[in-house]
Amino acid sequence: MKWTILTFLVFTSLHADDWPQWLGSERDGLWREEGIRKDLDTKLSVAWRAPVNWGYAGPSVANGKVYVPDFLITEGEFDGVGQGGTPRSGKERILCLDAETGKVLWKHEYEVTYTVSYPGGPRVTPTVQDGRLYFQGTMGHLRCLDTKSGKIIWKHDICAKYKCRPPRWGYSAHPLIHGDFVYATAGGDGQVLIAFDKKTGVEKWKALTSDEAGYCPPRVIEHAGIEHLLFWSPREVSSLNPATGKVYWSVPLEPVYGISRMVPRKLGNKLFVSGPGKNAAVMIELNDKKPTAKVLWRGTKTNALYSLNSPPHLLDGVIYGVDSESSKLMAVSMENGDRLWSTSKPTLAPGSPKKSRHGSAFLVYHEAHKHFWIFGEMGDLILAKLTPKGYEELGRQHILAPTNGAWGRKVVWSQPAFAQKSIFARNDKEIVRIDLSEK
Repeated sequence: MKWTILTFLVFTSLHADDWPQWLGSERDGLWREEGIRKDLDTKLSVAWRAPVNWGYAGPSVANGKVYVPDFLITEGEFDGVGQGGTPRSGKERILCLDAETGKVLWKHEYEVTYTVSYPGGPRVTPTVQDGRLYFQGTMGHLRCLDTKSGKIIWKHDICAKYKCRPPRWGYSAHPLIHGDFVYATAGGDGQVLIAFDKKTGVEKWKALTSDEAGYCPPRVIEHAGIEHLLFWSPREVSSLNPATGKVYWSVPLEPVYGISRMVPRKLGNKLFVSGPGKNAAVMIELNDKKPTAKVLWRGTKTNALYSLNSPPHLLDGVIYGVDSESSKLMAVSMENGDRLWSTSKPTLAPGSPKKSRHGSAFLVYHEAHKHFWIFGEMGDLILAKLTPKGYEELGRQHILAPTNGAWGRKVVWSQPAFAQKSIFARNDKEIVRIDLSEK
């Protein structure tokens, strides 16, 4: 375990100014770079723009390169609204761009037919470590690529290998690297979560049961000297031994339509998990002496928040996040789930219907400045201060056009990357790098 922890610390320190995976180097949505601007009073400088195609997946940034997946449709069209499962054929791609210029250095692509709802491109942000890139496509294609060339090191067609089917909205769990393993999802009897050797792709263990894999990205935490691999299947929130797949504990939590999307968020000895649907929210307390847990409270119709596209933040006893049903950013007490305040300002564009469903905004917390960078679904970058007392907007600029569609409105539903004193954000037509350095 000492070696595992050392490896993790080296990994995060070497990539302190990068964003090598979903939510950053430690999957916590914290931006740790220094020299970042504290306001949005002056017009932001665009370093470059580069064309991309359809995709919900956010970019990753590592070692001077940007990796962004997309979907190039070759048969049929996608209007950005399609909720059905009308097949769309094309090429699922991973583009490698120069972080300084936006120039394409290489691309990896393969033929695929989407049969999922919202067939608008990949959902998974690539995970980059030690010269390798790990990615799982919408229909389950798992790839390990050489970051210098884009060539395949190993691959699996998950659905063919494990005789499972993609979730209704496609595979969305960003692969996790921890120690010698890469963790990815499949679905079925005893094979929802699978650990592979990160160098060879050889299966090491598999665990958990559910008809579908759900959409939750796995994450490893440490508590009381024990490592917990956290994962939320459509049936339950579980903690597993990351080395063996042994389940330490499970807490039942079933969201509507199996949308177990949110990665469990930790503060102290507390874990919060939530998703769409009646009462699909839970606060869990970890045991400080052994790998067990208990439920402190569950959500009701009038308390908690119910996450979907964007994970919340836990800060000083308060949960800050976007409620999927109300489309509002809100603050919620960790102690009992009571709602402290809510606002639609960062989630919905002016003039949007007040009851627009599943409004989204992606929150990143800058530790040094103690404020939030928020990327709203209308393409606005917002600087804000969130406290138990309310929402204070410090500045806002429009940086990207909403090109996709949901519930009758145009949206951008892609988590941006914050690295190299910049924001890297994409829609279905372009990816942009915008300088956020302190002047």
